[in-house]
Amino acid sequence: MAFSNSARELAFLSLLKCEEAQKFSNLEIDATIRRHGLAGAERALYTNLVYGTIERKITLDYLIEKFSTVRFRDIDVKVLCILRLGAYQILYLDRVPAHAACDEAVELCKLYCNRGASGYVNAVLREFTRKQDKLPLPDQNTEPYKYLSVVYSCPEWLCYMWESMYGVEKSRGILEAMNIHPYITLRVNNLLATRDEILEEIKSEGISAIPTRLSPYGIRLGQFVPITELHWLSEGLCYVQDEASQLCVAELAPLPGETVIDVCACPGGKTFGCGLTMQNKGRIIALDLHENKLSLIKRGAQGLGLDIIETMAHNGSSPHPAFKGIADRVLCDAPCSGLGVIAKKPDLRFKTPEDIGRLPDIQYKILSASAEYVKKGGLLLYSTCTLSKAENESVATRFAESSPDFELEDFGMRTLFPHEHGTDGFFIAKFRRVL
Repeated sequence: MAFSNSARELAFLSLLKCEEAQKFSNLEIDATIRRHGLAGAERALYTNLVYGTIERKITLDYLIEKFSTVRFRDIDVKVLCILRLGAYQILYLDRVPAHAACDEAVELCKLYCNRGASGYVNAVLREFTRKQDKLPLPDQNTEPYKYLSVVYSCPEWLCYMWESMYGVEKSRGILEAMNIHPYITLRVNNLLATRDEILEEIKSEGISAIPTRLSPYGIRLGQFVPITELHWLSEGLCYVQDEASQLCVAELAPLPGETVIDVCACPGGKTFGCGLTMQNKGRIIALDLHENKLSLIKRGAQGLGLDIIETMAHNGSSPHPAFKGIADRVLCDAPCSGLGVIAKKPDLRFKTPEDIGRLPDIQYKILSASAEYVKKGGLLLYSTCTLSKAENESVATRFAESSPDFELEDFGMRTLFPHEHGTDGFFIAKFRRVL
């Protein structure tokens, strides 16, 4: 079997780079698609193979270890990537015959691995084929979190954390949702068109779409469509934004003519939402630690026809003296663990408790600094795209208890769950300055 930059070969090479060089999968995928001009079915298959294999890595590795005659830690990294890729196709891609996945894996071994590897890979994947209807999973009763970890391909510590925080039923819902790939959601540019107008145009081109349930400006696609085929994006009629982020801006509710500060603004989706909600009237100051990312906001604002947005590089953990007390509304969408968007970014499921343990103190510091921008009577909104009470409720409560100038609005604190609301996992807390 000959390969010529096939989707499966490119998927293997990308998985190898992600494993050896710790590259983020989205960046590797984007670079490979551009470099090889992937389109149509090949692009879709390649993307599915890379994201899917990474997403299911915990499950795949557990089973590979069960079926392997070689100690897991001794498996060559190239062989391991080929095994993961082949096993993913056997277990999760119904349209790929098991024998084809085995044969292709063997050919990849012949091209990239040492002599003898192909026989070993063939034997392991044949075990997957034989036992795919009765996989040797951990015992639910004696190893409940190991079982959840393998079934949902999520770290044991995270399974335990979610169950401890949200209970059994809700945590299972979260775990299931994290393995469902959501369709794209769009935010309509209400300066140029209504949602109904864009929705009808999208449907007229044969694309399934519905209005978002909670956001008045959102459109949720009902099928996978390459970004390049959504010409409304390049025309500035809409941009990609999850409904949770749209609702975040809706709760901030900036008015035309007001001054708004977005403290951690990049890549700019919520900044744009503020500008559109304000009908491009007023002043928006978009701050971000990373100056090199501010160009994303400038380009995005220009494409949407927004000219009230100013950008500036600034570390959000300390207030900028020029902006103290000037803002009617401040958005503090703090850096977080991202555990609410694992379905879109599979790499995030491999974070460790140590990776995220320092975040609450950083978030509290940024929130406290952001509060200094708010004028009396103004609003401060704290948000994250994570599902972690330590980063969410605990930070908001800590701020409320240490900031007598602010009170929680009647809205209070709210968490959006993917399995309940159909959005990213998201948290919002809303405060008003009273002194």
